[in-house]
Amino acid sequence: MSQSALLRLAPTLFVLLWSTGWLAPRFAMPYAEPLTFLTLRYAIAAVVLAAICVAMNVEWPKDRRLVGHAIFSGVPLSAMYLAGVWWSVMNGLPVAISGLISALQPILTALLAPHLANERITRQQWAGIALGFVGIAMVLSPALAAVPSDKLNALLIPLAVNVAGMVGVTLGSFYSKRYVTGGDIRAVTTLQNVGAAAATLPFAMATETMQITWSLPLVLTMAWVVFGMSIGAVGLYLMLIRNGAVSRAATLIYLMPPLVALQAVLILDETLTPAQMIGMAVTALGVALAVRKEPAGGG
Repeated sequence: MSQSALLRLAPTLFVLLWSTGWLAPRFAMPYAEPLTFLTLRYAIAAVVLAAICVAMNVEWPKDRRLVGHAIFSGVPLSAMYLAGVWWSVMNGLPVAISGLISALQPILTALLAPHLANERITRQQWAGIALGFVGIAMVLSPALAAVPSDKLNALLIPLAVNVAGMVGVTLGSFYSKRYVTGGDIRAVTTLQNVGAAAATLPFAMATETMQITWSLPLVLTMAWVVFGMSIGAVGLYLMLIRNGAVSRAATLIYLMPPLVALQAVLILDETLTPAQMIGMAVTALGVALAVRKEPAGGG
């Protein structure tokens, strides 16, 4: 497949792969603690990617500053973000609410883009962002309404942790856009997983037992998050950041909650209401507006 063809398919592939990340903690939960699982995930991904780089004669970055930036970028992009999602879901935050928090990333990105990336957010993009948020609310509102009022206080810490993860990946996107501008994406992704593993391991050792109960479901979950997420989805996201505006790449996050809801129907036997299905269509329209380039002279 040519690079131009891959770039055309990258948004769709990224959305499909990344959306599975909210289901994975549910499958891993009975067998491993979140930070322990994630540390092992990053380490395996780094080893696999390094082997791929060697087998394909990938040129490693020669600039020490680029190596340092690539390793450090793995902290907010992977370590902070995934720790926030996995820890919060494994500690009681409903998957739907976690998905809603992730949908706030384009809002935060749009607010920061003029200051951190010198990107102009057009009126059309703002309209798409607003419409996408309305659609997400329509998709997730039944799940939010189902949380008993007496359990909301217990969710405050997981909620805060998840929000911190969302802020981390947003800042990490800007950092990567500014400082991780060169080097083969395969090598850069390898270095990012090294950084993520190094950042997560001390917290896993300090707060968890680090015991893993090996089983077929855990192995299958690990295989998917390593190859599908840490290698496939993260590599695609870096490609999107490198070849387009940060704000447009982030708006793709709007498609995650509707896809998570659809996967819950197919995999977890949950149901979708008519309002939720309409919300999916509204979200898709919002994303289309937010990522579509305006003609010259537009808003």
